Order: sequence, then structure tokens, then C-alpha cells
Amino acid sequence: MQKINRNVVLALLSLTSLVFLLFQLCYYKFYLSQKNGAAFSKGRGSQSGQDSTRWHVVRKFLGLISSHNIPVYLIDPLILGLVDKDIEQIRSSPDGPSPECKYFCAPRDFTTFALLDKTWKHEVGLFRTAEKMGFQWLKIINKDPRLDGMDDLSGMEIPLHYIFKLASHAIHLVVFYERSGNFLWHGPLRLRQHMDRKFVPFRKLHFGRYPGAYEKPELLLVSIDDLKVQIPKNPSSFLEEVSHSRFLECRYREARAFFQLYPDDASLDAVEFRKKAKSLLHLAALTLNNLGVKFWLSSGTCLGWYRQCNVIPHSKDVDLGIFIRDYKADIIPAFQKAGLPLKHKFGKVEDSLELSFQGEDDVKLDIFFFYEEDDHIWNGGTQAKSGKKFKYLFPKFTLCWTEFVELKVHVPCETLQYVEANYGPEWKVPVKTWDWKSSPSNVQDNGVWPVDEWDEVIQIY
Repeated sequence: MQKINRNVVLALLSLTSLVFLLFQLCYYKFYLSQKNGAAFSKGRGSQSGQDSTRWHVVRKFLGLISSHNIPVYLIDPLILGLVDKDIEQIRSSPDGPSPECKYFCAPRDFTTFALLDKTWKHEVGLFRTAEKMGFQWLKIINKDPRLDGMDDLSGMEIPLHYIFKLASHAIHLVVFYERSGNFLWHGPLRLRQHMDRKFVPFRKLHFGRYPGAYEKPELLLVSIDDLKVQIPKNPSSFLEEVSHSRFLECRYREARAFFQLYPDDASLDAVEFRKKAKSLLHLAALTLNNLGVKFWLSSGTCLGWYRQCNVIPHSKDVDLGIFIRDYKADIIPAFQKAGLPLKHKFGKVEDSLELSFQGEDDVKLDIFFFYEEDDHIWNGGTQAKSGKKFKYLFPKFTLCWTEFVELKVHVPCETLQYVEANYGPEWKVPVKTWDWKSSPSNVQDNGVWPVDEWDEVIQIY
């Protein structure tokens, strides 16, 4: 009898422990987790709790910014990629294509929005409201590069990024600023020493590793997953910009140091040449952009940007580079229509093509076409009187945006290697005497054009 009682007692104790454990699990799931913001009730059809969390966080954020009249727009690459596939259906349906949470419930750690700086200034009230709604927030600031110049390097700091976190999801708000080249710019995300590096997975943020440059987007108000939100009118074009948006700032500090060693030429001739070169570069950019031809600052124009943040006054021309794969037969007639007659055409599309157009007075525009090999890139040169060919070798490079003479233009991202290839390790020292056939560090002979091809490959006007 004593043995039976002992078994009963053990069974009762085990059952009691199991009931208590189940109670603890239920208590944590339905009370503590909601209290700490780690779970939301399912409100989007068949989506899981985690998927629903993302949607709810976005909804609360949109409510937050709406209450403060802050016009933001969606720039999240993952969501815009999904939206782009259904863009026609989304545009035609004011209530969205489907009641199912298809976009804002997609797996991700954060959702990215953009804010134009000039449209909003009152952040203190926003932060207070955000905290009342349960958000944690982080503000990232840095120096304003738009105020840097040859005469003054400003120390003014501006907000570049805001991050709002609720539960397991975060909102990344990227601040865009308008630059003098009539484009939008955002800064890099650099954490100060005291900031919590585990606040969000910073390395996964799409808009933070580098500064970026973008065209001003035309926006479209749509309904996505029952949420009203503004998006770029052409998501695919914006996504293409994202993948090629890296921006390089002009090196004003180094330029100031350069001019301390080599005072700038402030003569009337130098001022006039720079004015004409700027006008020519703007006209060339407009012409090539209208054709959809990607180009970059090359040769002396690239050196002037990198070394002294300006046009080199004794260069007497403007130099641009274009990959031969981007060549279009419309280039020559387009420049002629723009008022720039063809001065010479050397080479051919298959080999060493080079175009030169006559600008105002004696300022000319030289366009060099670049050919890509397995381990290097090169452009060619031709001596008209002898038919000799020359080749200029460069290490492979990619293209970044910059701002130069109030214009958004490309430069090689690997600018130092590009400049050193052309001008050698002494590129910092000005050289006023330059022979294009022998002075460049990367030049080499490339044979002679056959005489029977001269009419095609050596054309002077």
C-alpha cells in the first residue's frame, strides 16, 4: 500500500510540473513577448507572426511620419524589385493587387525609405512620438561636404541616416540632399565610437557603405499591402541607379595643399579657359546623356578633378572616355547638331577610335574610346602624318559618380591607379610641356596603320 501511494505522489508531481511549464510558455508567448514588442497579432491573412511583424512595423512607421507631415518614399531594393514585377497591376488598382501581404511581409531585417532634407526640419517632436509608439531610434550625422571648398572646409554636421527599430524589424530612413549639379546625394553611414554596433545588422544596409548619387525621381502614390506609400514611378530605373550609385567626393583638402605648393593660375586667360571648358563639358554631358552613352572624365580633365578639384588651365582641352561597347553611330551627328564640328576622327570602331570636336575658340573636346582585355583596359592614339599607332594601358576600373564644375559626372572609382597609369608616380607635380606620344607612363607603340586604310582611319577636317 505504501508503494502504491509513492507512485501516485510521483505521478501527481510530474503532472503538476507539466501544467506549470505549459502555463509559463503560454504566459511568455501571449504576454511578455507582446509587452516587449517582439510579436504582433496576425493581421495579414496566412502570413506567419514574423512576416506580420514586418508589416505592422512599416504600418506604424508610416503612421508616425504621417502624423508629422514628413513626405518619405520607398527605396528598399528588395521590395521595389517585387513591386516592379507587378507594377502595371499596382498602378491600375487603387487598393493594390491582392489582399495577401506579398511585399512588406517579405523576409528581411529592415525596410528602407528616403527623405528629402529640405522638406522637413523638426526632428525632436518626431523622436518623442516615436518613443511613445515603442520605437528605439538612432541618428547618424557627419560633415556637410556641400560646404567644403577651396577657401573654407566647413565643420557643420548634418543628419545622414535615421534608424527606427521596433520588435525584430527596423526602418532605415536615408536623408537625401540636393547638390549643385542638380542631383540628389546621400552620405555614408559611419558609426561613432559610442554607438551600439549591434543595434541593427548595419552591414546589410543597402544605403550606407558608400555615398550615393541619384537623379531626382518622379514619385507615384500607390497602395501596397493595404498601405499607402510613395515609390519611384519607374522602379526598374531606380534599381539600376542603386547598383551604380557610388559617389566620390572631390578631395578639397589635398587640393588646398597642392595650391600651397603650386599657386593657382588666376590670370585672365586661365579664368576664360576654365569658363569655356566648363561650358563645353556641360554641353558634352547633355549630348551624351541624351544619347544614353555613359562617359567619364579622362586624361588631363580627370587629373584636374583628382589633383586640384578644377580644370587645369594650361591643358587647352576637355578629355572624356567612353567604353567602345557604348559607342553609337549617332555620336558624331549629335555633337555637330549641338554646334561642335568634328575636328578629326582617328582609328575605327574595331581599333583605336578617337574623336575630337571643336569647341569655342581654341578649346576642343577629345573623346577616347576604351577597349577591355582580360587583364587591362586600353585606348589608342594615331599620329596623322606617319600613321603610327600608340596604345595606352590602364588597370581595370569601375565607374563612380562625382560632382565637377557643378555637374554630375563619372570618374574611375580607382582614380589613383588610373591617374598613376597615365601620369606616373609624380602626377602631383604640374607639367606644362606634354608630348602625347612619349610623356604618358603607360604609352607603347602599336604598329602602323596600313596605307590603304589611311582614308578611313585618319580623317582631319
